[in-house]
Amino acid sequence: MNQPRTALSRKSSGLYAITPDEADSDRLLERVEVVLTAGATWLQYRNKSADASLRARQARLLQAACARHDVPLIVNDDWRLAAAVGADGVHLGEDDGEIVTARAALGPDAIIGASCYDSLELARNAVAAGADYVAFGALFPSPTKPNARVAKPGLLSAAAPLGVPLVAIGGITPDNGASLVDAGADLLAVISGVFDAPDPGAATRAYLSCFTPSH
Repeated sequence: MNQPRTALSRKSSGLYAITPDEADSDRLLERVEVVLTAGATWLQYRNKSADASLRARQARLLQAACARHDVPLIVNDDWRLAAAVGADGVHLGEDDGEIVTARAALGPDAIIGASCYDSLELARNAVAAGADYVAFGALFPSPTKPNARVAKPGLLSAAAPLGVPLVAIGGITPDNGASLVDAGADLLAVISGVFDAPDPGAATRAYLSCFTPSH
């Protein structure tokens, strides 16, 4: 893989844990601490049901937790919130604004990712605009987004020449995750498989095992 242009000096392969919608900030933080301690590589703060005040409070709590564990915090959708809380970056969907705008606000060292769904063309355009990583999915049926566009694992290998970390998302389990790593995924992005698990720490370790050659 080519050396990424910006702030991916820290590890950029493994589990990309994405938070669920959670109104109870204490419960959210408790579960996130478990996942970070178990070895999650990156954390994305995503809460589609919270108002702006709660999202700001939760993002600040998570930024502090991630800093303690030296894990990057990426904010979903909202580069303004990422800037306000000092997050490490932002993840943008196709309707969440321009990569160049987020880069100007967050600086050259921010990690900026883009959802590319089932499209290699979107990924090429995102990297050309300055994205540090691209995400494809849903790779499998997803309980979080049951109507999501479907991406095929071959898209990961096709995107390898882009030279940035590739994120797979959507319905990923410890049983099917290794096949995506074999296809070229650098990070497995998971919400419910981690945070809805009876033991989020054990679930984190199970996903990380997808990256071991003996899996």
